Amino acid sequence: MNKAIAASPPSLEVTGVQLVPGGTLAQAAYRALRTDILSGTRPPGERLRIEKLKSLYEIGPTPLREALQMLATDQLVIAEDNRGFTVAPLEPDEFADLNIARTAIELSALRLSIEHGDAEWEASVVAASYLMRKQDDALARSTSGVPDAWEAANTGFHTALVAACGSRWLLKLRASLHDQCARYRRASVYQKLGQRDLCVEHQAISEAVLARDADRACDLMTWHFALTAAGLADASPQQAVGK
Repeated sequence: MNKAIAASPPSLEVTGVQLVPGGTLAQAAYRALRTDILSGTRPPGERLRIEKLKSLYEIGPTPLREALQMLATDQLVIAEDNRGFTVAPLEPDEFADLNIARTAIELSALRLSIEHGDAEWEASVVAASYLMRKQDDALARSTSGVPDAWEAANTGFHTALVAACGSRWLLKLRASLHDQCARYRRASVYQKLGQRDLCVEHQAISEAVLARDADRACDLMTWHFALTAAGLADASPQQAVGK
């Protein structure tokens, strides 16, 4: 029987939003909600009621509605006629499709990065690998889900590997797919805690990249992504969310 997707336990709800110079309240609300959706603080299937959001984020209804419309465009939120907004569910089939696209873009960027990367790039890969190893070790000891620090280190590690690819468009497409995969990745990693040795996976990829072995690096990356996708393969179409 399929089991519900187990997302990482939600973090504490943080109130308020941060404005940036020249930014609007709607943009600030968008950033805050987007961060909380990607991290799982606003879990899949949650009904996003304006009155509750006003209290949580200390912002008015008009900018909140504008932010929710932007998140619907990002496919992170579902707009339901006359029923408001809901955080998009986690769909294993959707993640499988995202993984196909992400892998294709990632491998293209990785090969170019290995080809063009200089000594400064190598140093950044070494530094990102060190931080990744520290966070992988911490994750292996975690009893309370996937820490934000691990997610940040993972993003930094994979970004460093492809940073020398030289294509602005490849990196832009890659970043978009990375963000779309964020909720799925976090849920998969949480579901497989104790069953994957992410430290070994990341270290093997790093070593192949630094050795300029593009074929091995791409094979390892493909397998790394496939394991993450497989973490949700037997799960139900969406996380069971309590009322």
